[in-house]
Amino acid sequence: MSRKFQRSLFSKPSKGGEWKSFALIFISLLLILYGAIFLWPVVPEGSNIDKGSAYKVKISPQSGLSAIGGQLSEQGVSTNVVTFQVAARALFVGSKLKPGTYLLTPRASLGSILLQIARGDRVRESVAIIPGMTIWQLRSLIDKHPALIHQTKGMSSKELLKTIGLTYPGDEGLFYPDTYIFDPDDSDTSIYRRASQAMQKQLAVAWEQRDSATPLKKPYELLILASIVEKETGRSSDRSLVSAVFVNRLNLKMPLQTDPTVIYAIGPKFDGNLRKTDLRRDSPYNTYMHKGLPPTPIAMPSKESLLAVMHPAKSDAIYFVARGDGTSHFSKTLKEHESAVDQFQRKRNSSNQSKSQ
Repeated sequence: MSRKFQRSLFSKPSKGGEWKSFALIFISLLLILYGAIFLWPVVPEGSNIDKGSAYKVKISPQSGLSAIGGQLSEQGVSTNVVTFQVAARALFVGSKLKPGTYLLTPRASLGSILLQIARGDRVRESVAIIPGMTIWQLRSLIDKHPALIHQTKGMSSKELLKTIGLTYPGDEGLFYPDTYIFDPDDSDTSIYRRASQAMQKQLAVAWEQRDSATPLKKPYELLILASIVEKETGRSSDRSLVSAVFVNRLNLKMPLQTDPTVIYAIGPKFDGNLRKTDLRRDSPYNTYMHKGLPPTPIAMPSKESLLAVMHPAKSDAIYFVARGDGTSHFSKTLKEHESAVDQFQRKRNSSNQSKSQ
C-alpha cells in the first residue's frame, strides 16, 4: 500500500465537512425541538369550564417563568417547569408572558399557548358606570357581576369609604362614569378604587378652572351641583344653561327647587310618579323646603356636568321647564316661566289625549 493512499485513508475530515455535519445535526435538533413545541398537544381535550369547549387557566400576577410553568402544570396542562422554560426561551418569550385568565384551545400545543400568553390574549371583563347612575344602582350592578370577587357586598357606605381610603359624608357621586376593564376574579374593591380615583382626578381638574364668582366653596359642592345638573339635563346642549339656572339661584339665595333631589330622598322605592305629598315631605334633600345644596350628591356626574358647573352659560335665567322633546325652555321671570309651563304642559296633555283616543 502506498504511503499516499495510507494518508488519505486515515486523515481527518476537512473543516468544511465538519461544519456541514455540525449544521446538519443542529438543524435536526432544532426541527425536533420546535416540532415538539408546536406539534405535541399539551392542553386536555375536555373543557374544565361549564360552558364552551375552551380550557381555562389562570396565571397569577408577578409570576416568574418557572412559577408560570408550575401553575399551568397544576391546572392540567401537560408540561413541567423545565420543559416550559426551555420552550419559552426557544421562542424568545420568556420575559413577555402576561398574567391573567386564558381560554386555551383543547389539544393546543405548548408553542401556541406560549405565544397566546405572550400576546396577552386573555379573557377580559368590564363594568360600565353610566352618568346619572345612583350609588344603590352601582352597588347592585357590581354585587351581581359574576366575574368579580365580592369583598364589599353587604358593607355600609362608611365601611366602603374606609376600604378605598376616602372620607366623605356618603359614597354617592364619588365614582366616575366610565367602562372599567378587568381580569376575571379581580376584586370589586379595585373597581371602586379605580372609579373613585378617576372621579377625584376629574373633580380636581374641573375645580382648578373655577371662576372667582362661583358660589361654590369647595370641590365637594361642585360634585353635588354637578350631580343635580346631570339628573336635570335631558339634552347635552342644555347642560350649561341648566347649570346657569342653579348657579343664579344660589347667588340669589333662592331654593334650588329641583325634583331629582326629592326623588333621591325617596330612594329605590320611587315609582316614577312624583306627588305633591312628596314635595311637602321634609328631608335634607327637599330643595323646595330648604335653600342651598343638599348634603350629598344625588348621582354620578359626568365630566361634562362637572365642567358645565364651572363654566355655566352667560344667562340671567332662573327658571326652566321641559318642552317634552328632551330640551328645556329657560325663563328670566316667574311670569314668563308660568306661561311656558302652561304652554308645554298643555302640549303634553293634548299629546297624551290624542294617543289615548
